[in-house]
Amino acid sequence: MQDKQETLLEVEELCTYFPIRSGVMQRESGQVKAVDGVSFQVRRGESFGIVGESGCGKSTTGRSLLRLIEPTAGKVRFDGKDITGMESGSLRTLRRDMQMIFQDPFASLNPRHRISKILEEPLIVHGIGKAAQRRERVAKVLETVGLSAWQLERYPHQFSGGQRQRIAIARALMLEPKLIVADEPVSALDVSIQSQILNLMQDLREQMGLTYVFIAHDLSVVKHFCERVAVMYLGRIVELGDKRSLYGQPKHPYTQALLSSVPSPNPGAVSERIILQGEVPSPANAPAGCVFHTRCPQAMDICRQERPVLKSVSQGHQTACHLYS
Repeated sequence: MQDKQETLLEVEELCTYFPIRSGVMQRESGQVKAVDGVSFQVRRGESFGIVGESGCGKSTTGRSLLRLIEPTAGKVRFDGKDITGMESGSLRTLRRDMQMIFQDPFASLNPRHRISKILEEPLIVHGIGKAAQRRERVAKVLETVGLSAWQLERYPHQFSGGQRQRIAIARALMLEPKLIVADEPVSALDVSIQSQILNLMQDLREQMGLTYVFIAHDLSVVKHFCERVAVMYLGRIVELGDKRSLYGQPKHPYTQALLSSVPSPNPGAVSERIILQGEVPSPANAPAGCVFHTRCPQAMDICRQERPVLKSVSQGHQTACHLYS
């Protein structure tokens, strides 16, 4: 386990379930286990990636970390404080240090408000500064993300997708947070714009000492941006490690299949593609044992009966697979 002094975020057996209701009385008939027993730590100042297919629970994990969605069980400790049971008043104060960048810059900005109001609002909510000081802060942060102060009186529809995401980043920076959860911040943008936004986020991290939880489905983007990576499948982390060992020597069959689908930048390279059979099971009816055993080419009898736990396979590299028990 990492030294507590350098751990900013610690997640322990986090679960987020959504009820399934049916019948005239809308009684609970089951649960969708979107996040099911996720544990990891994020060091201060690092970029920690969470990857997986659509529906694996990574976005729900990100929102649960900030309690934008209330977790069902588990613990989330931020900067040494347990936030899972924290009252709303204390949590509101702590949220100055925890911000989020959403996936869709077209939906995350209020179309009826000018950019100046959108950026000033966090300062007003938290009672920071006088009007003149807030306006100065807004202009400064907007210029930090590569836009100009004269654009403050425009509306969101007057900006491109990349510019809107810069505005969303500026809004997240207004309160000078320690942690930013970025939920697929470049997936809605053109490829030509993605690298600009990623480079901006990296520069801001160095300038402001930010810590990122970076959620994405694009493995190449995560490799470029993050130091450590967690791979999720059906609400659970199946592999976690530093990017060099995870990308260079993936252990879990699911991670191996994901990485085999990434195109090689070398035109002459020939790699074997691993094609997974079947469909991803429903999180409302997850398989017993290892959740991946229904599609795993190396599944054994124990995989159908016992749920594997994350175990260390090398320095800083863990996997939840019975092949390494």
